[in-house]
Amino acid sequence: MSGSNLSDPPLARSADAKAPARVDEPLGLTIHNLPPAGAALAAVQRSRRGRWQLLGLLLAFAAPVLASYFTYYVIRPDGRRNFGALIEPQRPIPAQLMARSLDGQPQPLQALRGQWLLVSVAGGACDAGCRDNLYLQRQLRETLGREKDRLDWVWLVSDEAALPADITPALAQATVLRVPEQELQQWLAPAPGRALAEHLYLVDPRGHWMLRFPAQLDRQGAAQAKRDLDRLLRASASWDQAGRETPPSSAIPSAR
Repeated sequence: MSGSNLSDPPLARSADAKAPARVDEPLGLTIHNLPPAGAALAAVQRSRRGRWQLLGLLLAFAAPVLASYFTYYVIRPDGRRNFGALIEPQRPIPAQLMARSLDGQPQPLQALRGQWLLVSVAGGACDAGCRDNLYLQRQLRETLGREKDRLDWVWLVSDEAALPADITPALAQATVLRVPEQELQQWLAPAPGRALAEHLYLVDPRGHWMLRFPAQLDRQGAAQAKRDLDRLLRASASWDQAGRETPPSSAIPSAR
């Protein structure tokens, strides 16, 4: 009897005999919406490489400009400070600022971009101070020699007065445009206690006003102003060439 206690019950034996053998299988997971890991990694790498290439191109185009301004403003190889007052931050020509040629044709003042500009401001009657500035503008440009074609001298007439007939022939190489003084004050400004017409203003080829020469500049001061011009033209020689590309120079009217 004790042996029968050790044997399996008939019901248990029958159930075990009929049950199929159980086999362990791994759990299957199927993911249909994810790309292969290698393709995803390659796409990320291409995107990153493209961004670096774009950044490299931007730096390559900007490097000459940045280098020239760094040379002028930071290194100053001749060891002397500039004569004119630096405008910080520099002021771009306002997009909405309009001018008129002497025959009344309107144009945006931004059309002057593309050249260095030496600018004076005065009423059309052109008093003694105005005549002095126009003379110095012309002389400063001529003393630049072969570099003079990189600089335009500009008279912005701040009212509707007629120009004196006796100075018209001397303006053959100048750009003369009318811009009301109130509108010019959106862009140019004199030194404290001075008038807009007392200064000469230097504008870079991007249209940024960046230097203001002392009021009532005399011939001795003009020699110091020329040193500033020489340094700037030398520092920008790698990226600025003579001639205006956009717009063409023929689009800028001159007094004849």
